[in-house]
Amino acid sequence: MRLAVSNIGLPAFDHRAELARLPGLGFEGLEVAPSRVWQDTWQGLKPAEVAAYRRTVEGAGLRIIGLHSLFFDQPDLGLFKGAAARAKALDFLTHLSAVCRDLGGRTLIYGSAAARRRGSLAPDTAFAEAADFFAALARRIEAHGTCFCFEPLGPEESDFINSAFDSLRIVNAVSSPTLRLQLDAKALVQNNEATVATFRAAAPVLVHFHANDPGLGMLGATGQVDHRALASMLRDVGYDGSVSLEQRMLSADAPMRDIEKSALVLRDCYGAAGVSRLRRGAGTS
Repeated sequence: MRLAVSNIGLPAFDHRAELARLPGLGFEGLEVAPSRVWQDTWQGLKPAEVAAYRRTVEGAGLRIIGLHSLFFDQPDLGLFKGAAARAKALDFLTHLSAVCRDLGGRTLIYGSAAARRRGSLAPDTAFAEAADFFAALARRIEAHGTCFCFEPLGPEESDFINSAFDSLRIVNAVSSPTLRLQLDAKALVQNNEATVATFRAAAPVLVHFHANDPGLGMLGATGQVDHRALASMLRDVGYDGSVSLEQRMLSADAPMRDIEKSALVLRDCYGAAGVSRLRRGAGTS
């Protein structure tokens, strides 16, 4: 598994100094929240700005794996906010898919609870509308080489697509390589899905994993998520994609201090250190 980190843990708009320190902590990839990089992520975003950020990241010894926190600066867009908002959301995500492609990334994580809130809409109706939306999006982005993942979230965060199996159902309904599956550590725990059965069901279409804790604080700080067990289940199903540390910026004065602490946990559980420990254990059993 390749270790990555989200830029939501770094200072907004200028984090060149922090990027340079990330490879030394074991990170190979960067997951990008667009609104953490650009003031205008849509109409005013110029190709030259996208190219410049890619050069900055790659110059620091990292590669961009994809985008997340897609709707942070677009609160009026979403699936169930009416035809006009839905149409604009489709245009916006098509645009972000092209941005992801130009950054050298592949995955776009549709996570925003506000952009998927179904309210009084019946679950089956919401599912049908979501499947139609992603089918339309698939047709628009099929030449980009990117894929979207409808992120499962805990029931306290979202009223639609909580279970990994809910997300998998939409993947199967759309039946396109442009829609794949992402798993989220805290959501697995909150939905009681941190099981071997979940990982085995997800494995054929699993392309991304968020390593996080409730509240997006330091990894392992809540004690609610058994990251060592989750890493073991990822290895058991042969997952070899990115594991991205999703941690918000906890200190404006010293943002890297908290990332360094979480990086230790990430490497110990999901990285080569975890593999070595498993092999030692197998050798002494």
